[in-house]
Amino acid sequence: MNETQLATHLTIDKLKQVLQHLKKVFVGKDEIIDLMGICLVGRENLFILGPPGTAKSATVRELSKLIDGQTFEYLLTRFTEPNELFGPFDIRKLREGDLVTNTAGMLPEASLIFLDELLNANSAILNSLLMVLNERIFRRGRETRKLPALMVIGASNHLPEDEALQALFDRFLIRVKSDNVDPQELDAVLNAGWVLEQHDGSDKPAISVAEIASLQELTAKVDLQEVRPAYIELIHKMRNAGLQVSDRRAVKLQRMIAASALICKRNKAIPSDLWILKHIWDTEEQREIIANIVNVIIVTDISENQHPRVKENTKPDAEEIYKEVQHLTEQWALPEIAMAERSSIKDRLVHLNNRCEWIGNEAQRKYVQEPIDLLWKQIMQSA
Repeated sequence: MNETQLATHLTIDKLKQVLQHLKKVFVGKDEIIDLMGICLVGRENLFILGPPGTAKSATVRELSKLIDGQTFEYLLTRFTEPNELFGPFDIRKLREGDLVTNTAGMLPEASLIFLDELLNANSAILNSLLMVLNERIFRRGRETRKLPALMVIGASNHLPEDEALQALFDRFLIRVKSDNVDPQELDAVLNAGWVLEQHDGSDKPAISVAEIASLQELTAKVDLQEVRPAYIELIHKMRNAGLQVSDRRAVKLQRMIAASALICKRNKAIPSDLWILKHIWDTEEQREIIANIVNVIIVTDISENQHPRVKENTKPDAEEIYKEVQHLTEQWALPEIAMAERSSIKDRLVHLNNRCEWIGNEAQRKYVQEPIDLLWKQIMQSA
């Protein structure tokens, strides 16, 4: 190993220590934290969906304390004005006839940007935000400047309903849901939260902006040739399933695949690095569909040194299965349901039944199996 490789590995170790610290502090948020790491290295934006009180803001704030750069956080409302995000015009320059923005302490100077209640954005700031998110450029009047932002994180308790906000949402390549933790982990959550209250932060791990930027540059050097056929196949399957995966998103996702490989200290991507595609959903209903499509590829990968999120992401989500069974039950009860739709429900129920068998927690497995058996009974009675 040469000096450059050694320096890279040491930087990756630093990042892993930061992520591990966050996992200890925020119990049950490993998925969100791992995706923060991926987006940091891949220089892409992360969207967190979840109700209030599920540690969305707290996790981002703790991450910001571990990065030496400037952080900008803002709670958007329908009335948020551009000055609140980008800064006011410089009065002294204005007197001289120049429209120059005073960006001190504002979004254009931040290394980490967190926009809470993102989907409250109004038309006054929408275009400026789109350029920030997509091109890392701030433009106002004749003023144009590149932004130092390593990553932008947006959060909301709902998905976009207004068509105008869909473009904003689309700029967040990776999406993840934040829920209340499993009741069995509540004691660990309370303990970790109390420890955080008392901690002075003197021995926390840290990583510099320059070190993260160096990893971002290295993603372009990761070899993706081995996984490209499987990646193209996945994109086609998702599009055939009705998922909107534009060419632009397909190109950008390559950086996420490369980031997964780089964090594992590999210069070549392997099929299991495609796990990141599970997080490109547009609606909550798509999450399970996408997971099933991606799992077909990644479960066949027997390579060593896989990203730790791979095994976790192949575990079935009891809550998601339960919700879908309830939805199927409601569909089956509709009087006007067509024969083709009935056949589709049966096929889907077979799949969910198989997934249910792999739920590790016995109590959760029984809880989910009960409505599955009940729906099967209704189906058989109507045959």
